[in-house]
Amino acid sequence: MSEQEVVQPWTGGVISADVQCVLAPNPSPWTLEGTNTYLIGEVGGRQVVVDPGPANPEHLQRVSQLAQGPIAAILLTHAHIDHSEGAPDLSELVGAPVISSREISGLDLGSVELLMNRTPGHSSDSVCITVISPSGRYLLSGDTILGRGTTLVAHPDGVLSEYFDSLRLLRDHCNDQGITMLLPGHGPVSGTPVALIDFYEEHRLERLEQIRAAIKEGNTTVESITDLVYASVDPNVRIAAEVTVAAQLHYLQNTDAD
Repeated sequence: MSEQEVVQPWTGGVISADVQCVLAPNPSPWTLEGTNTYLIGEVGGRQVVVDPGPANPEHLQRVSQLAQGPIAAILLTHAHIDHSEGAPDLSELVGAPVISSREISGLDLGSVELLMNRTPGHSSDSVCITVISPSGRYLLSGDTILGRGTTLVAHPDGVLSEYFDSLRLLRDHCNDQGITMLLPGHGPVSGTPVALIDFYEEHRLERLEQIRAAIKEGNTTVESITDLVYASVDPNVRIAAEVTVAAQLHYLQNTDAD
């Protein structure tokens, strides 16, 4: 990025007539501007909440107040605390259950249909949720794909080979379903979902080449490879770089052995 380019802060808001993003007040180097909590459903109809975010009473109250109809269920893209901590409190506040990803297809949201895509890689339990509605076709990507930067593969729970498979599944799904917008767990939405997925795959493949080169230079530990390959990483998220390096080393040990 050039010095003249300025990243516009993401603030959430109305995405369409049946999709809203309520930005949680938990900004950090890990969560960007905060966790994106989504309200999905037609005006006056049953709503679902995806990723309630932190157990912050003001945030959860705001989510309940912004709903355009009764909240029928609460969904999670994965169980990491910045997405899931507020789920029990929101469930109690609005009287709606926290349901599993297997129950998504059974929800009755009128003209809005939800589809669950199992996408392990960032974490073993990660899912992405497709929204098919009169206003458009959207993919809620959790932390599998972020709106800015790249995500971590949380080794050992996250597995890089599964992450590659998930990216390729999502690319095919976006093309097949005509997905027009990607709604990430953190950061701004994207109107070019397939291009963003391509970038994520290319970036991860480039990192693998950098790690192969680092190993050839005699770097064999997670710490030394992180020092070299992620030299400019924010110290606050150094651990994210290290677990991703561990995931990449695990991948190379299994794919380059031949």
